[in-house]
Amino acid sequence: MGLLRMLLGWIFLWAFLDKLLGLGMDTPASQAWVNGGSPAGGYLQFALEGKMLQHVFVGMAGPVTDVLFMAALLAVGVGVTLGIGMRLATAGGVLLMASLWLANLPLLHNPMVDQHVIYAVALVALTALDAGRTWGMGRAWADTALVRRVPLLR
Repeated sequence: MGLLRMLLGWIFLWAFLDKLLGLGMDTPASQAWVNGGSPAGGYLQFALEGKMLQHVFVGMAGPVTDVLFMAALLAVGVGVTLGIGMRLATAGGVLLMASLWLANLPLLHNPMVDQHVIYAVALVALTALDAGRTWGMGRAWADTALVRRVPLLR
């Protein structure tokens, strides 16, 4: 479970880094956030063409959405990779994945399940199994005074 947690966390971290720096995988350098690109804008405006809720999501494009999207990718990626703050990371990750799943309706290859559903379920399972303690910093994190006072941060 520790390895699955780290791999899943890396998916979120890689998405953050690629969109931030334009590493040429999904995001060309010219469209990197550091070069003035919009991490969420292109997806919301063009990739959702013909989707059921396109009109809802296109209206969300803008700098606030970019900041929230990138913050979510970074927070979920760091939390899950390190095994810290798994409850909040999972809540944020599930919300992000549910939004992306909704935006993609109708799905192309399966009527109900795509990678967003799998990632969300995996996040919940890893948190329920306390996988942050396996090959992660979850045990040390849980022992901090702050987390003992505010268990939601665990």
